Amino acid sequence: MTKEISGAEILISSLIEEKVNTVFGYPGGAVLFIYDELTKQDKIKHILVRHEQGAVHAAEGYARSSKKPGVVFVTSGPGLTNAVTGIANAYMDSTPLVIISGQVPTAFIGSDAFQEVDAVGITRPCVKHNFLVRDPAEIAETIKKAFYIAQSGRPGPVLVDIPKDVSMQSAAFNYPKSVKLRSYSPTVRGHQGQLKKALHKILNAHRPIIYIGGGVTLANSSEQLTKLVKQLNYPVVNTLMGLGGFPGEHQNCLGMPGMHGTYEANFALQYADVVLAVGTRFDDRVIGNPENFTSEKRIVIHIDVDPTSISKRVSVDIPVVGDIHSVLNDLLTLLEKSEGVVHKKAITEWWKQIDSWRETNCLEYDRKSKIIKPQMVIEKLYQVTKGSAIVTSDVGQHQMFAAQYYKFNKSRHWINSGGLGTMGFGLPSAIGAQIANPNAASCLCYR
Repeated sequence: MTKEISGAEILISSLIEEKVNTVFGYPGGAVLFIYDELTKQDKIKHILVRHEQGAVHAAEGYARSSKKPGVVFVTSGPGLTNAVTGIANAYMDSTPLVIISGQVPTAFIGSDAFQEVDAVGITRPCVKHNFLVRDPAEIAETIKKAFYIAQSGRPGPVLVDIPKDVSMQSAAFNYPKSVKLRSYSPTVRGHQGQLKKALHKILNAHRPIIYIGGGVTLANSSEQLTKLVKQLNYPVVNTLMGLGGFPGEHQNCLGMPGMHGTYEANFALQYADVVLAVGTRFDDRVIGNPENFTSEKRIVIHIDVDPTSISKRVSVDIPVVGDIHSVLNDLLTLLEKSEGVVHKKAITEWWKQIDSWRETNCLEYDRKSKIIKPQMVIEKLYQVTKGSAIVTSDVGQHQMFAAQYYKFNKSRHWINSGGLGTMGFGLPSAIGAQIANPNAASCLCYR
């Protein structure tokens, strides 16, 4: 007969099975039994924060600077509501998190009990999925599902709400090796017919541009993208979240487009006849009015694991839904097999036009000024760290200075709040990044 253990012990054992080594959190009454079990083991380190929002931001820094999901513990009521801003931030920036929240005992749910809130209802708009566990026997499978959902497809935060009595009650512990959800099955392999169409347009472009976003980093696909650019010799523009997905020092990198972007990046994106968009949302800070971007003379190819992001703002001519890592590998294979040749004369003329835009030198500033300018500080940080530091920022003008003047050459080295623009993100995310990478150089760009 299988020995029964408490729900709290099942939870901790499940996290150990998922190879979790760090949890960020703040204790409270509804999670006391979980914290009691946490103290009885030495495989998971707990980082005590001073506010639940900070716990989630720290977990974001941990997750985004590593290839692991961040894990957070919060208590019921205000513990959960304090965490909502961080959860929404993670949702907007597609950061894989698993948040474990305590809840009042099952019998008290819906009775306006002390420190009770509808955690599932409150977080539903800003999580990838959430669970309310009513039986300790369901904890292990729920945790397995939570980690699978958080990391697969387009990553995001998943909430697991556990009532206090469920953490006290006992059940047998059997951690599943895998899970399958009937209503959730992300597409991995891109449609080969669509990829062939895309490649034909790419090879026959006269004014091509590769427009990349944070999806390249999330899919750990920087190497594949760089190889594609090397073979095509096409210019690249990065979104704010896409910085580091392609080396910032590379001669083909034009910088960011959009309201905080470079002159050459914006003109190249606007005048391109073929746009290969990889892991990006065409958000309002880059495209502005979609009607001014859509054109019969421009072919838009969009590669993304999230089908809801395709044609959401900009009409797409050739959609390719699939995991970016897999899709780029398939595209490179097709390119190697293809007899198609890039129009080198056309591309040469396109690069001449781009170089003429570059001569504007839009990021130039007065370097002889006796006043230390923030641009100079960022450039000096870049020189001292040789572009290899993990950089986190808060939100504001300093964030844009860091994005413009620090040449990110590696993915997962630029951590900021892009979608939600959450002030207060910088410091806790730096703590999380440092914990995930204890031997790495790090910088904090703070207002």
